Amino acid sequence: MQRLLVIDDDPKLGGLLREYLGARGYQVELAGDGPRGLERHAQGDVDLVILDVMMPGMDGLEVLRQLRAAARTPVVMLTARGDDVDRIIGLELGADDYLPKPFNPRELLARISAVLRRGAPAPAQVQPLSANGIRLDPERREVEVDGQPVDLTTTEFELLRALLAAAGRIIPRERLMELARGQEWAAFDRSVDVHISHLRRKLGDDPKAPRRIKTIRGVGYLVPRA
Repeated sequence: MQRLLVIDDDPKLGGLLREYLGARGYQVELAGDGPRGLERHAQGDVDLVILDVMMPGMDGLEVLRQLRAAARTPVVMLTARGDDVDRIIGLELGADDYLPKPFNPRELLARISAVLRRGAPAPAQVQPLSANGIRLDPERREVEVDGQPVDLTTTEFELLRALLAAAGRIIPRERLMELARGQEWAAFDRSVDVHISHLRRKLGDDPKAPRRIKTIRGVGYLVPRA
């Protein structure tokens, strides 16, 4: 049974999520603020964190910073509807997905399932992918750039895997959006661009003249073979 940690100061929402997600096969634990959430996460055995941004004291963005400094546990953030700044900052800090409040529990369930699928171990005997100085090992879930290890979030890893698997060919933004968000989303949604920007920085790419991941304007992205 996969364990979810909900870090949210709304006890009513936490109780509803524990009941709803618990009935669908997840084990759900609640933490009413950031420090308690970090303390519980540090104990281990957490498969995914559901993290609210707006909390008194330590907000969700600071919690995410501290989580990412210690682990790559998948994180789905809950943001105020229309608050693009928090959403973009959360993605830049390494959140795997986000959902604006109020939300439909079925949509949250779909997001959780998609993120956990992306983080599942790769099938046995999958060969490493390499192009343009980048090497990705799906089995070990390791990435190296020019021989140096790079630490990626689950979503960044899956986006890079898709780009490397199609090295030399353009991947449309819509396809990358499906990978980043787990289902089809409107083409104007910019979250995939935030993930790509963050991925480029980790790969040591020059944002003004990227050579690891190239933008094909109006179409998508491409990793050159060399």
